[in-house]
Amino acid sequence: MATIRIRPGTGEPSTDESTAGLGGAVGEDGRVEVALGLVALVTAVIAVTAVCRRLNLATPLVLIAVGIIASYLPFVPEVQLSAEVVLIGLLPPLLYSAALNTSLVDFNANRRPILLLSVGLVVFTTLGIGALVHLLLPTLPWWAAMAIGAVVAPPDAVAATAIGRRIGLPRRIVTVLEGESLLNDATALVALRTAIAATVSVAAVALDFLIAAGGGLLVGLAVTFVVAKVRRRLTDPLLDSGLSFVTPFAAYVAAEEIHASGVIAVVVAGLLLGHKAPILQTAQSRIAERMNWSSIAFLLESTVFLLIGLQARWIIAGVVGGELSLGRVLGICAAVLAGVIVLRMVWTFAVRFLLLRGLQTPYSYTFIVGWAGMRGVVTLAAAFVIPPDTPHRDVLLLIAFTVTAGTLFLQGFSLPWLARWLRVPSPDPAADALARATLLNQATQAGLAALEDMPEDDPHDVAGQIRARMERRDFAAWEQLGTGEAETPTESYARRRRALIDVERARVLEARSTGTVPHEVVAQVLTMLDVEESMLDYSQRERSRLRGGPLLMGQDADAECAHLEAQHKPAAPPQTPGECADCVREGTAWVHLRLCLTCGAVSCCDSSPQRHANAHFERSGHPVMRSAEPGEKWRWCFVDRLTG
Repeated sequence: MATIRIRPGTGEPSTDESTAGLGGAVGEDGRVEVALGLVALVTAVIAVTAVCRRLNLATPLVLIAVGIIASYLPFVPEVQLSAEVVLIGLLPPLLYSAALNTSLVDFNANRRPILLLSVGLVVFTTLGIGALVHLLLPTLPWWAAMAIGAVVAPPDAVAATAIGRRIGLPRRIVTVLEGESLLNDATALVALRTAIAATVSVAAVALDFLIAAGGGLLVGLAVTFVVAKVRRRLTDPLLDSGLSFVTPFAAYVAAEEIHASGVIAVVVAGLLLGHKAPILQTAQSRIAERMNWSSIAFLLESTVFLLIGLQARWIIAGVVGGELSLGRVLGICAAVLAGVIVLRMVWTFAVRFLLLRGLQTPYSYTFIVGWAGMRGVVTLAAAFVIPPDTPHRDVLLLIAFTVTAGTLFLQGFSLPWLARWLRVPSPDPAADALARATLLNQATQAGLAALEDMPEDDPHDVAGQIRARMERRDFAAWEQLGTGEAETPTESYARRRRALIDVERARVLEARSTGTVPHEVVAQVLTMLDVEESMLDYSQRERSRLRGGPLLMGQDADAECAHLEAQHKPAAPPQTPGECADCVREGTAWVHLRLCLTCGAVSCCDSSPQRHANAHFERSGHPVMRSAEPGEKWRWCFVDRLTG
């Protein structure tokens, strides 16, 4: 990925400008050098990420800093990104991966703020920065000033996701930021193309945008239709994964070929296919796709941040000794960086009631949305689209780099501190655990109802085995609630089962070493053990995360329930605080405690061996109980099987 090119047959570095950047013909030695560069790049990404996770550092920001330092090391070859590599090679898979993991329901619910930011704010920033740059650099043509305004206008999808989720911003803010960053590239690229074409007609600009957006939407829908048709006939996860890898590139190239927005085509396809995945794909295909895209996104996102830093040396060198003094150039770059930040803050506060309306949104949320405007690799790539003969092009490239690195460092480093200072709440893991347990219970009830309707005979009590497994799954979800440090039955099972799996795996490997068992059989058995162990590990990680998370202080009823509505009065005082009287009398152990709101009886939950809370309901008919665990105030209706 170095810009050093090897002339075929000479083995000497090429200084031909036509071969500069990522791409171009290279000789055999040059190909080896490019391969070594790729290996070094990925190795650096993995090493830096591992260190950052160990030290709890912001990986994107550290990668940029490492890239900047590395660009000045004599043994690191010069790396220059080209617009084609980024816009065709990196942008489609990054956007597609982000779109697959974005909720279409949440996206649609927040479409107004998303459009205000991804279209309105980009246009506002383009015009504002264009006017500012032309004021600071009067010899620059207006079209070039507007072009650099469009270049620095769109925040980055990778940066918003990587930093926003890491610091635990509220889900609605993250949804708005992700939705904005998925679509704003399309607006910026259309604005950039319009500026370069020196189009001055407002009607022509609007028509160009509508054609690009409408064409991208149609291409995205067409790609979704074709992929959906094919997927309904695919049961092989390998073939499905191959189709998934092709989809973003096919959508992007098809849209660009008809002069529509490839960005919108990729986003539409990703949103719709991600939403329809439970219907279109098999369970194995969904798991494989999720794992594959997680790996791809990790490598591409991390590499992008490192590549941003690696641009520092040659971009800065381009303006040294130019027509403008270094002090003036730095002043222009600083002014544009400040302008980008101020314009976003002005816009978000000006339209705050439209951005996050209806929820009595505090001003702290608006400030966080305004401050979370980190730019990324698309800004750098778009800068390279500006024609080479543009006056002061080196200065424009440095502006793009300054805005990208500056927003990532300034806003990326300060965003966690600001979120804490403004007391912006993070998603509550305990609330998630309650919602998960409730949803699993509803699914279980639907499954059990269908089980009762099955007409066939059941001489082997298969229905009983199914009920037992479904109950154990539900119990494991309910056990994740509660603040006690005692080991729950599910945790005890997981600990013992993992120990047994280790013994079983050792025996399988011993059999493999003898050469008497076919390799395919050994691989199948090891895969079965791996799948079971991975499920146990996932459950344990969730439990560990909940133990260290905030307490659940209450939750609104998620469905209408007359019994829950009638129980808003104060609960009866607990008869036996801190213990289940039935368990004490019988000499058994409980997992979590529940309080009957009608009479104050304290009993153990259904995941406890004796299920005394459920037994109390069956004896007394008292419909609603509440968690008696410290800090928890959620309630449960035994009649309607709903939480509130």
